[in-house]
Amino acid sequence: TANKLVLGQLKTDKKSNEITAIPELLQLLDLQGALVSIDAMACQTKIAKTIIEQKGDYLLAVKGNQGNLSKAVQQAFSALRNDASSLEALQTEKQHGRIESRLCQVLDASTLEGNFSRWKGLKTLAMITSFRTEKGKPVSMEYRYYISSKIMSAEQVASAVREHWAIESMHWVLDVSMQEDACQIYKDHAAENLACLRHLALNMLRAEPTKLSIVGKQKRCWMKTEHLEKVLIAGLSVSLKN
Repeated sequence: TANKLVLGQLKTDKKSNEITAIPELLQLLDLQGALVSIDAMACQTKIAKTIIEQKGDYLLAVKGNQGNLSKAVQQAFSALRNDASSLEALQTEKQHGRIESRLCQVLDASTLEGNFSRWKGLKTLAMITSFRTEKGKPVSMEYRYYISSKIMSAEQVASAVREHWAIESMHWVLDVSMQEDACQIYKDHAAENLACLRHLALNMLRAEPTKLSIVGKQKRCWMKTEHLEKVLIAGLSVSLKN
C-alpha cells in the first residue's frame, strides 16, 4: 500500500507540554493505516494505546525515560551488537563533508525478557547502529533503539526513521536559521502567527533555486533587494501552481 503522510499541529497550554498534547493531537488525525513515528519523549504506553485504538501503528524511539523497556530492548540485541560479521551490511553515504554508515536490525518483540504487555500491540524491536566520520574529528558510534506495533523488515524501519528525520530537519532549520526556539513573543496568537510566517518564509527560500544554504540566502536578501525579489517571486510562483 502507498505510504500515508498525515500532518497536524496543536498549541500546548501554558502549563502543559508535548507529552499531554500529543494524545490530543492524535485524536484530531485520521491514523487508519498510518505509521506514527515519534521521538523518545513520547514513548509512553498511553500514546501507543491511542494510536492503536485509532487503527494506526506506532514506531517509537526508546531511551532512558523508559528505563525497564530500554534495558530489555538493549539486552535483546546484545548478541547482535557483539557480532562483528553483521557490520558487513553497513550502508554508507557521504554528505555535507561527513561520511555516515548505518545498519538496521530487527527482532520479534517476543524476544523481550519481562512483562511489557502494557505496550499495546507491540510486535517489532529495532536497533540502528550508526558511525559518523568528519574531517578532523574522531569516529563516533551510536546505537538507537525503537519499538513498533507493526511487523516490519529492517529496510522498512530504516526507511521510516529516515522519513522521520526529514521532518525533524525542518524544525532544526526553523530553530537554527530563524531562531524559533529563542522567540519570546507569546501574547495572544502572536506565537502561532509568527510560526506561520516562518514556515512561509522558509518555503519561499527553498523555492528559490540558487545553490546556497538557507542562511546564505537570508544574508543575500538582507544585503540586496534584488535577491529578496527573486525569493518572493519563486515562492509566490510555487504557491500559484499549487
